[in-house]
Amino acid sequence: MRFISGLLIAALIVITGYSCKDRGGKDINEGEIHYSITYTGKTGILPKEIMPKKLIVSFKDDKILFDISAPYGNSWILNLANPKEGIFDTYISLLSWKYYHTAGPGELYPGFEKMEGIEIKKTNETSTICGYNCKKVQVTFACDRNKIYDIWFTDEIDIKDPNVRTPYQEIKGVLMDFSLLLGTEELHFDIENVYKKEVPDKTFERRDQYKKISREDINQFIYKMTAL
Repeated sequence: MRFISGLLIAALIVITGYSCKDRGGKDINEGEIHYSITYTGKTGILPKEIMPKKLIVSFKDDKILFDISAPYGNSWILNLANPKEGIFDTYISLLSWKYYHTAGPGELYPGFEKMEGIEIKKTNETSTICGYNCKKVQVTFACDRNKIYDIWFTDEIDIKDPNVRTPYQEIKGVLMDFSLLLGTEELHFDIENVYKKEVPDKTFERRDQYKKISREDINQFIYKMTAL
């Protein structure tokens, strides 16, 4: 009987494809969400070993910080949303260069130009990912309507507007499995862990020691970073 039960559990793991190590619980409004990153499109000349492998999303009520950092080279891209303070910033660091841009009213964060013209199609498919009940939508972008992306999300994590100023802002739930077209790269994100923990308010404050540049300039910088 134990052998049969073990086979059933193993089969479920293979079918779902998700192995969440930790789960913060339903309806939490403060903590961190960790995702693994895989590169599904063409990559530049940099070895994959030194490219970012993790996305960490810190959240507290309606404040959100998206952090994609490389393991080497003092390089990262941060998107910061603090609606009460009117902060919707993108920060980029590459070696000694540090720049930021503030999105204007209604603007998306920079770097997502390939994701313009998003079309979202609801489906009836559901799944349990990391213990959360999730729904699936399918999306396409104007750059290629023949390519369909499956997006899984849940409304059981209590973040207000979790996708604010991103191409997925119409999806009213936390993304669990999704793709991004960032600069020249196509990245896929799989959720690994959800942590319930205290996040200091300082996490969501505007950064110092960054030079403010235009949207056009930071877009060019993102494209150069992702094309390396």
